[in-house]
Amino acid sequence: MSDRAGIFAGDDPFEIAQRWLNEAEQTEINDPNAIALASVDEGGLPNVRMVLLKEIEASAFMFYTNYDSAKGQEIASTGKAAFVMHWKSLRRQIRVRGLVSREDGPQADAYYKSRSLKSRLGAWASRQSQPLSGRGTLMAEVAKVTALKGTNPDRPSFWGGFRLVPLEIEFWADGDFRLHDRFVWRRQSTAQAWQVTRLSP
Repeated sequence: MSDRAGIFAGDDPFEIAQRWLNEAEQTEINDPNAIALASVDEGGLPNVRMVLLKEIEASAFMFYTNYDSAKGQEIASTGKAAFVMHWKSLRRQIRVRGLVSREDGPQADAYYKSRSLKSRLGAWASRQSQPLSGRGTLMAEVAKVTALKGTNPDRPSFWGGFRLVPLEIEFWADGDFRLHDRFVWRRQSTAQAWQVTRLSP
């Protein structure tokens, strides 16, 4: 695009996303990698929640969760999801929509091992999204898991990564008088080349 320069410069949307995230890490107070992740249930009713984006790969975005959670089941059912990253400090956001698949191999194992011990044990103890009678019940389960799993627990089979391969990525930057800058990368399938379009604010 002839007028795409500065913060939008580049032909690879994943490189632009990584650059924006790197800049946000210098300015955001908490969780610059937080994303609002959207999925839909079996009736088509949307759900959205905050999760942490853990990696921007060469062609995908990675996050991790309990596969038995509401989001895990919804994503598994449709194979699709969307998210938005918004940084108030930079007055920018990125919107992503695409296809999702599991990452439950060595890469998920490595990320799980990189987490703190308490977080690893917590993944075993929490039946995410299921009813809970009280915090005492949860802490008792943590104690039970700690006694059983020790200090080096393996990754639970019900916990791992999701890889979102986008069909659409939109970059938005605040402009004066609400005349914002928006560029969207779109493709009909992951095998196709990106088409880049400037959008009206």
